Amino acid sequence: MIEEYKFGLIVIDGKIYNQDIEVRWTGEVLDWQRDESHIIDVEDVLSALEQNPETIVIGTGESGIAQVTERAQKEIEARGIKLIIDKTEQAIKTFNVRKEESLEEEGKQEKVIGLFHLTC
Repeated sequence: MIEEYKFGLIVIDGKIYNQDIEVRWTGEVLDWQRDESHIIDVEDVLSALEQNPETIVIGTGESGIAQVTERAQKEIEARGIKLIIDKTEQAIKTFNVRKEESLEEEGKQEKVIGLFHLTC
């Protein structure tokens, strides 16, 4: 699904995106707007939470500068959602693996959402 990532750019199914994005297990790709570029709080993950995913993977940028607040982490985990936080390059690899392996191993797709900060 996610074919390429480099600073400020991500390619998904042949389409280039230059802004932070939310990627859903369904293949839907949305702009991911936040109040503060390098702070990820509860309000910034509400769209993802409304989808009731099993897993949320957050990419914190090329250097991992973006920070997920403790409040956001607790809200995600309180809903029984697995949370994975990593630098964006590794987070994308994790997202792709979870999406593909769930189909291969169980015959059903895991409900995974990726929230990816593309710079810093």
